[in-house]
Amino acid sequence: MAGRIDKKFCDDYCRNSYNNQMKSGSNNLIRNINNALKKNRNILAAILPDSEDTAKISREKLLEQGFIFKYRTHTYTNKKGNVYGYCYDYGYLRLEQDWILVVRNKEDQREKLGSFKQ
Repeated sequence: MAGRIDKKFCDDYCRNSYNNQMKSGSNNLIRNINNALKKNRNILAAILPDSEDTAKISREKLLEQGFIFKYRTHTYTNKKGNVYGYCYDYGYLRLEQDWILVVRNKEDQREKLGSFKQ
């Protein structure tokens, strides 16, 4: 082995392989959840055009697109008691007859909404 006397790994491949293996267990769960959150957000973003503030879609169509309801970044309860689930800046509200209302949390709305409840 050339290089430093206190060298722990034979080369960069061995070092990277070791470190990836050590971190894979704890990071795998987090990576999977983050990927699900990103996918949920992208699905909601694709449903809601830039020109609109809200859109409706059936729960079944959301599920067909791969939306996973158990993954959300936070919830918001409005004054009427409606609970919105959020994936970052896009939210959804379950309506009657398996319809879902999709909303976008605009920058100026964040101040009006105050702090989000977890």
